[in-house]
Amino acid sequence: MITRLTPQDAAFYRLESSSNPIHIGSLAIVRNTDEGSDLDYDRLVDLVEGRLSLVPRYRRKVREIPLALGRPVWVEDSRFDITYHIRRSALPSPGTDDQLHDLVARLASRPLDQGRPLWEMYLIEGLSDGRSAIFTKTHSALVDGDSALEIGHVILDTSPSPRGVADDAWVAPREPNEVELLVGALSHLAAQPREALEVVREATADAFAMVAAAGKAVDSVVTAVRTATTGAPDSPLNAKTSRSRRFDVVRTDLESYRRIRKRFNCSINDVILAVVTGALRNWLLSRDEALTESATLRAVVPMSVYVDGLDGDRIEPASEVSSFLIDLPVGEPNPVMRLSHISHATEANSKHRRGVQARTLVHMAGFAPASLHAMSVRAASTFAEHTFNLVITNAPGPQTPMYIGGARMLEMYPVSPLLRNQASSIGITSYDGHVFYGLNADRDAMADIDVLAAAVHESMEEMLGACV
Repeated sequence: MITRLTPQDAAFYRLESSSNPIHIGSLAIVRNTDEGSDLDYDRLVDLVEGRLSLVPRYRRKVREIPLALGRPVWVEDSRFDITYHIRRSALPSPGTDDQLHDLVARLASRPLDQGRPLWEMYLIEGLSDGRSAIFTKTHSALVDGDSALEIGHVILDTSPSPRGVADDAWVAPREPNEVELLVGALSHLAAQPREALEVVREATADAFAMVAAAGKAVDSVVTAVRTATTGAPDSPLNAKTSRSRRFDVVRTDLESYRRIRKRFNCSINDVILAVVTGALRNWLLSRDEALTESATLRAVVPMSVYVDGLDGDRIEPASEVSSFLIDLPVGEPNPVMRLSHISHATEANSKHRRGVQARTLVHMAGFAPASLHAMSVRAASTFAEHTFNLVITNAPGPQTPMYIGGARMLEMYPVSPLLRNQASSIGITSYDGHVFYGLNADRDAMADIDVLAAAVHESMEEMLGACV
């Protein structure tokens, strides 16, 4: 099967560079249960292979059209080898969380092989307390959240016994040769004359101009605000990125956010942004940055919407992804005032932003946040780079335990990519009564990422103290 990349898929594919890999990552911490068999490498391979029919693009690779006469195409990989994509690693037992985060940072730094389907999965063994980790990275061009989901979305189950999936009896087909690709492209251009103009434009456009064009062409990720009238404030968060990354995590309790939400009559999304704002403030102060009370950082916040139950004790699945720019009041010393500023800003944005519907995600069994984060990064990339300081993605997940091949998932951390000249990105996911932060950062520009991680806890304590 040959399908043409959409304008935005093509933009993401060409946007990648050695210092800016554009893949979405996720880190799941799991532990084997008494009810299920031990999750080992062979079991993981069998599980993923049995679910590939639910994400068929994971067997397809990108092929360029000769002479650049059209957008690249997805073709079935005739030499698809699942053991190339699912890999095994181990920490010196008993491995610490810090060692795991260092390994994830190294894995996240490496671009994917563009000659094969654009994803990799690592089973990392040897963690302390009998735990293992599964780190997955998928190119942003591959996942659109509708017709193509992220692999983590389909390998999880709601019980230790994996659900059955019909065998699709896939057989590797013959790949088209260069002549066939060229003839197909010419036939397509003859049938779609407007795309001939697109070919001419793409021949002279750089990657970021293409992203802007793709954002205008693809309605599914369009946002009401393309660029800000003024540039983002100067910040150490904006720096040229190197080829190496640092990664750290934060684990917090969802009940703390609910308590603050109830006390101040706002949304959980607002509370999360206020906690992040307080953490960024403390991190900037640790760097001796001069902060006036009016100082702000501008964030792109592509955020999947939490829908609280009527009793406020449960969270329904997200039904859309919205994207907007927001000025985070890092200069404000009072945590309640920070929350108030953010609540007013998000309320104002809600009247103008446009949501990306995610019905496919909501109604499909699995762990939706991985696909929602991929959609969020797509939405964030439609903003001009000089208009924001960082990206904060936020996707709610199920509040009941999930399992991978019989092993219970204990924690889940997003690993969002760094866009151009962005020293850090913050990915947030709620799951099973907790809110998990994945902090991805440039190794050179953010050597103190651990300070930011600690500052999240400090900010939460400030917010809880204000509830008294």
